[in-house]
Amino acid sequence: MLKKTLVLLLFPFSLYANDCLKYKQIPQINVSKPKYETSVIQSQKSLDKYHGNVLATLIENYDITVDIIASDNGYCVLLKSVDGVIGYNNFSVQIDNSHLQGSCEYNAILNHEDKHIGAYLSVVDDMWFDIKNSVFNAANSVMPVFIDSRKELDFIIENMNLKMRSHPELRLMKQKIKAAEEIRNKRIDQNENNIELKSCF
Repeated sequence: MLKKTLVLLLFPFSLYANDCLKYKQIPQINVSKPKYETSVIQSQKSLDKYHGNVLATLIENYDITVDIIASDNGYCVLLKSVDGVIGYNNFSVQIDNSHLQGSCEYNAILNHEDKHIGAYLSVVDDMWFDIKNSVFNAANSVMPVFIDSRKELDFIIENMNLKMRSHPELRLMKQKIKAAEEIRNKRIDQNENNIELKSCF
């Protein structure tokens, strides 16, 4: 008896949700890279005298716009467009405090860490086409949703955003970015023989 009651309760909602599918549209996608800043600090903890350290902050933000269409007994909410920002917005370069600012060794390490910053930026540049495609596919997978009242709208928009962010293609995209970061940074360190820094001593 309980199962029959549940079916009767859920059937109207399911019917209305299916009615909203006819309003599905291809979302407009706009993805941009953030402006980034670089800061240099002298670490209070001892670092490798021949290397500094770069802390890179990768951001991934999405603002979504929806259309709301009046339907029987409620509204259909559908994803209309996505404005995304993906990339690095902050680099923090750490240099051992034994190297005085402006000294030969300080500048040599800073030049080396600049190569690492370039590696991070090149990853996003080289993957940009795939990044935009991943965002599009994630956004396009979000189906229209039926709501009884506009009071539910904020919750539904937040849920749509969450659903898009958790799409497998976006998760895979971030994994590929991290893997490429590691490969390129290792390559820089392997190819770097510290000639510039050694010339300072």
